[in-house]
Amino acid sequence: MKKKNVLLLCGGGSSEHEVSLRSVKYYEDCMAKMPNVNTIKIEIDKQGQWVDASGKRYLLDGKRFLRAFEQDGAPGTLIDVAIPCIHGYPGETGDLQSYFEMINLPYFGCNSETSKMCFNKITTKMWATALGVANTPYIFVSENSEESYKKVQEFQKTHGDIVIKASNQGSSVGCYMIEAGKDTRKALNDAFALSPFVLIEKRMRPRELEVSAYEYDGKLQISYPGEIVTPSSTFYTYEEKYSSASESKTFVRAENVTPEQVKTITDYATKLYHGLKIRHLSRIDFFLDDGKIYLNEINTFPGSTSISMFPKMLEANGHSFVTYLEQHIASL
Repeated sequence: MKKKNVLLLCGGGSSEHEVSLRSVKYYEDCMAKMPNVNTIKIEIDKQGQWVDASGKRYLLDGKRFLRAFEQDGAPGTLIDVAIPCIHGYPGETGDLQSYFEMINLPYFGCNSETSKMCFNKITTKMWATALGVANTPYIFVSENSEESYKKVQEFQKTHGDIVIKASNQGSSVGCYMIEAGKDTRKALNDAFALSPFVLIEKRMRPRELEVSAYEYDGKLQISYPGEIVTPSSTFYTYEEKYSSASESKTFVRAENVTPEQVKTITDYATKLYHGLKIRHLSRIDFFLDDGKIYLNEINTFPGSTSISMFPKMLEANGHSFVTYLEQHIASL
């Protein structure tokens, strides 16, 4: 293929900004092995400015030219492909993808609509139910009112321990574990401070299994399930995921999972991938509770840090991440 200018975006405006900066290194290292790729890395800082490693500001115009902000008349560099390696806003939320679509810039990853649907935990659960994928019992509320509070209290009476989640956040941000009988008002207030919609689920204490779902050689691939094991006293919080003091463990290949459970996970992941029109990559997380499989969440741009499962499960599935990424860059 002819040499392509690939815009590699990182950072973003969410609480996962630093995680994105760590993830992008994996992509940089992979793309350095591709002779037909010229990588241009730009960070979107927390104020929304596009800057390079030296701090120089850039913009991407409607004709797909990336140019220095101060050089308004300069032609800049024509971008062939974009890779939004950003967790949370504006990468996983569909905002960047919408702009790319408007200026006809090919990009790696899910389209704007899929990104938006999967980033919203409530929408994801609705789609999963419609596609016949089992979910944990849930309700949602769309305003922080006394009526919503009473609705949550009734759900808590029925299900005991519950989880209150800000619906539009990633990496376990805005998730609150509430024991049976404990007041939910503070958690609701905190969740609404982060999101206009709040999800309430029955709390489970399951095994946490996940798969890499991606396209390789033109075919959908579902990896064997991996597993996250957290300390018994907690759940997989943001700190547990990324802190150097984390006691959580990851297993690229989960043990003691029956062939029937693996088949259910594979079937569910396949339904979700096609039904939600996921493209190129995703990590799909499940719960295994009392022998049954339930959807947890879908991540449309999974991380690639040293502890991230997506690239590890892809490689364990017999595929090269460099070849995988190179295939998609060439096809866009």
